This record gives sequence, C-alpha cells and structure tokens, in this order.
Amino acid sequence: MVKRLLHTRYRVHDLEKTVSFYKDVLGLEEVGRQTSGRGSQLVFLKAPGSDEEIELCKFDQSGPVQVGPDLTHLAFEVDDLDKFAKHAAAKGYPLSDGPHPSSGGRIAFVDAPEGYEIELIERARKS
Repeated sequence: MVKRLLHTRYRVHDLEKTVSFYKDVLGLEEVGRQTSGRGSQLVFLKAPGSDEEIELCKFDQSGPVQVGPDLTHLAFEVDDLDKFAKHAAAKGYPLSDGPHPSSGGRIAFVDAPEGYEIELIERARKS
C-alpha cells in the first residue's frame, strides 16, 4: 500500500530558468540534483513546511515539452497574496489570473516558465 506522496515531476526544456523561478519567485529550496540512469537532468525542490518535493526534469530525447491548457497545476499557500503578487511581478512574473474570492480566502494564478500554472491560496485570516 502507498504510504505517502514523495514528489511530483514536471518535464521542462529550460531547466535553469525554471529552477530560478521556483527558487527566486516562489521561495522553494533546492534539495538535490542528479542525472538519472537514462541521462535526465533532475532538480528536486521543496517548499518550507512541506515534505513533498517537486522534481524538475530536463530530458530532450523525449521531444518538445508541450503543456496543455488547464492540464495540471501546483498549489501553494501564501500568507499575503498582494505582497506575493508584487514580488512575482517585480521578478517578471505577473499574476495571470486573480486574485479572486474563494471559500475560505482568496486565490490567484501565475504562469511558471514553460506554461505550467501555479495556484496561490491565501487563507482567510481568523478574526
């Protein structure tokens, strides 16, 4: 039986640009790099307070990376959506949608390099 989720993999073409986005815009920590047995370049990242990792994979032999619209996304909790939006825009990544009210808070989206969508969730502050 499955015990827990370890990581989610996203294949990318421009590995360093994507790693930079996850580290500099989202604030994730790089926790490892390796080359797989078949030659894939892999970078593992994780968010503070999370055990699960994101695996970014560059493997040109698989052909071009094609991210379909609304196919998949990662969701991250943020303390202050407005503050995050200003930070991301200053790094060249303005919000692509939102902010919008949501049950229990607000949500917004930003597009990562290669077209992967990132959802940002700000939970309602308790009074």
